[in-house]
Amino acid sequence: MTPYLQAEKLSKRFGELLLFENISFTIFEGQKVALIARNGAGKTTLLNLLAGIDSPESGLITLKNDIRIGYFEQYPKLNPENSVISEIFESENEKLIVIKEFEWALNGKDENEIARLTAKIDGLNAWDAEVKIKQILTTLKISDFDQKVKHLSGGQQKRLALAKILIDEPDLLILDEPTNHLDLEMIEWLEEFLQKTNATMLMVTHDRYFLDRVCNEIIEMEDNQIYRYKGNYSYYIEKREQRLEMQEAATLKAKNLLRTEIEWMRRMPKARSHKAKYRIDSFYELKEKAQQKRNDDNIQLTVNSARLGKKIIEIENLSKSYGELKLIDDFSYKFARFEKVGLIGNNGTGKTTFLNLITKTIKADSGVVDIGQTIRFGYYRQEGITFNQDEKVIDAVNKIAEYIHFEDGSKMSSSQLLSRFLFPNPVQYSLISTLSGGEKRRLYLCTVLMQNPNFLILDEPTNDLDIITLNILEDYLADFAGCVVVVSHDRFFIDKIVDHLFVFEGNGLISDFPGNYTIYRDWLDSKNQMEKQKSPTVRNPKQKPVNNSVKKLTFNEKREFEQLSEEIEKLETSIKNIEDELNFGNLQHELLFKKSEDLNKMKELLDEKELRWLELSELA
Repeated sequence: MTPYLQAEKLSKRFGELLLFENISFTIFEGQKVALIARNGAGKTTLLNLLAGIDSPESGLITLKNDIRIGYFEQYPKLNPENSVISEIFESENEKLIVIKEFEWALNGKDENEIARLTAKIDGLNAWDAEVKIKQILTTLKISDFDQKVKHLSGGQQKRLALAKILIDEPDLLILDEPTNHLDLEMIEWLEEFLQKTNATMLMVTHDRYFLDRVCNEIIEMEDNQIYRYKGNYSYYIEKREQRLEMQEAATLKAKNLLRTEIEWMRRMPKARSHKAKYRIDSFYELKEKAQQKRNDDNIQLTVNSARLGKKIIEIENLSKSYGELKLIDDFSYKFARFEKVGLIGNNGTGKTTFLNLITKTIKADSGVVDIGQTIRFGYYRQEGITFNQDEKVIDAVNKIAEYIHFEDGSKMSSSQLLSRFLFPNPVQYSLISTLSGGEKRRLYLCTVLMQNPNFLILDEPTNDLDIITLNILEDYLADFAGCVVVVSHDRFFIDKIVDHLFVFEGNGLISDFPGNYTIYRDWLDSKNQMEKQKSPTVRNPKQKPVNNSVKKLTFNEKREFEQLSEEIEKLETSIKNIEDELNFGNLQHELLFKKSEDLNKMKELLDEKELRWLELSELA
């Protein structure tokens, strides 16, 4: 296999904080690799080094000659004055460059340049590039191609940046949390897209289903070591557990040996022999090994919840619209004790609005939300809270409470709570500005849970959290003695947590589905398949239909029925001819799009005529 990228003995620190030291690995052509590490371990920093945005303190990064890297950053850098389509065309991709030049030549009516570029596009087989651009942008729900980048929302800008990388078709794709800000439909599309592509990939993502289905190798960065697993996420989980068990066994063995060595060290005279020096050195190595700890369970989210009464939240005929946009229409529901509900649906269908309505953060157009007296909300918002970056971690928590009091009368200091959230003492006294994005998210989660809620609302809690934190958060939520309502595009997370789903289907409709996301997806696929099988099959217009009807065709309907058979046959022939022309690839640019439009119109007309033919065939 050809090495595309080699990292040798890389080290990086910020001030006194050492992120990683002397780490080495290689990415080979065709590999789809995921990087897994704890928040704060330097995943994004490492990707910045590999993409050439930052430089290592020491070490070497070697790239294959002439390799093109496409880097999708968590916070993409786009030109705010560009239109969507012009931002896409800012590329080093030869196909995109020649298509852009061709558009300029067309606008300038430069016939010589048009002829030259037409031949070049033919040679590159690039006529389908613009169609592909529009297809990817539309799938990622960016429909106004002339809109300026600065007028796009943050989520739209991230999706535009992702589309730009995918359309550019680089040799090496580096993706930092590509599923953030995508709805479930988009994630499943991206999953399928990346499964099919031959591009070499290195990605950081917390989406475990995505990891499982896209990646064929895992790199784990832990305790300044690199561990490689040649398989997907399921394989990694199995082999990682085996590695930790072996490490634990080696540590136990080292502890037993250490007892013997300690006795020997105590018995040795002060003037030790030079011949015993190797054993003394071995003693200190053994001591270090015996002190190693398994640290995958350091976060223990054991904050208690306040007592929950019989009445939870009762919703009656709730409605909310913004102008013509109807988000929630006449929705009623009574929450039961300890239930856990997942909210799913495309972006913009009203999930966050629903959360703000039940917490009375915003006012409903109509309907009632009746909240029980014992309800204490813990609301983890998608946008988070704004921390003072120049404040210390411990001070930010102390502002809420220096001690957390529980129902049983026990209490815990803010420092103890932070330790449980994997903020050791030195980090507690560090400035918030030094924390990674994931660590800030974990700190925000800490501030929500420390208020002892019994009705927990989580709006996209999985964004920016590492997989280990997610595993333990999932365990906490499974045992949480209260109600949980969660919005998440992380299918694995939803599957582990919820009892049932509120499905936001658009136009204000919310349906209640009894099961998790995987069960819902299987049910939806089965339903679509059954509907497909039940729908009337288009018969051959030349074939005489079975006569099961008492009603007969009128004279005019008979003539229409005969004409439809001929028209359908002609349309099918025309459609086939156009498809052959498009597939052959010899059409000029303008003619290519005209033929594409004609093809769509013909297919729509064929559908109409076949439907009418079916109606008449029932009477023939």
